[in-house]
Amino acid sequence: MTSTSTTTPSAPPALSLRGLRKEFPSSAGPVRAVDGIDLEIAPGEVVAFLGPNGAGKTSTIDMVLGLSTPTAGTVRVFGTDPAEAIAAGRVAAVMQTGGLLRDITVAETVGLTAALFGRTGSPTPYLERAGIADLADRLVGKCSGGQQQRLRFAMALVSEPDLLLLDEPTTGMDVEGRREFWAAIRADAAAGRTVVFATHYLEEADAYADRVVLVSQGRVVADGSTAEVKNLASGRTVSARIDDDGERAAVTVQLRGLPVVDAIDHRGSRLVVRTPDSDVVARFLLTQTTASDLEVASENLEDAFVALTATAATTMDGAS
Repeated sequence: MTSTSTTTPSAPPALSLRGLRKEFPSSAGPVRAVDGIDLEIAPGEVVAFLGPNGAGKTSTIDMVLGLSTPTAGTVRVFGTDPAEAIAAGRVAAVMQTGGLLRDITVAETVGLTAALFGRTGSPTPYLERAGIADLADRLVGKCSGGQQQRLRFAMALVSEPDLLLLDEPTTGMDVEGRREFWAAIRADAAAGRTVVFATHYLEEADAYADRVVLVSQGRVVADGSTAEVKNLASGRTVSARIDDDGERAAVTVQLRGLPVVDAIDHRGSRLVVRTPDSDVVARFLLTQTTASDLEVASENLEDAFVALTATAATTMDGAS
């Protein structure tokens, strides 16, 4: 008897970028906004797409949404062309501005969006998931900026997309609104939806992303969990209190003579030292000075963001 084994093909990535480049013409020659990005995102991941202004985030998102054509490289969404995935309702976006009619109600806006996808049911479930069911009868023009962002989120949910792209999604929201918004996003991700978001609120990336992709000058400079990205910006902060002004000044001079000290900051009676070797600095402060209330902290995501993008910019400028 002959047996035939079959293997189930693995699902394609939710998003695959290969050698992605985008150039824009200018009087001084082509300006490269995206410079060879390679990136793969699996279904169900929540990914923060971070970078300084001009890093290429929006240009990349535009190509994923089919709003812009790559100069070189490829974009595949669930194994297909972006236009096909979008036409099938598998991709939706929450952009920072635009896309709303001010003179109709919140419920009518979601209803019109649903009609585009051939859905005729009540918009209430989408309003509830976005946390704005109580605003159903309010004119869009009477909604705050944060409420309009939630409305865009409700509109994006109508097609029940497999991939949700968010560009500064919580702009204009208060603290409670941001917390509720991210609770809804995490609930959707737990059900298998892939979420990619760009934000300037680095604490949101730290708190809610499974993975951080950091871009600078059109290139990926870091990719991993928030802990892994923090570790790439090697170093810790050692802070201690020294009450005597004269001793604090003298200790500052001594610390600057240690090869493991990167930077020193004064915050009142406290010295704050950035170093790749916190043990050496802590040992010096505790044994050679009157320092007290010593604290050692790892770099946070903001520190890593600043360090890695600055390093990348210096490296790329040197190579040009």
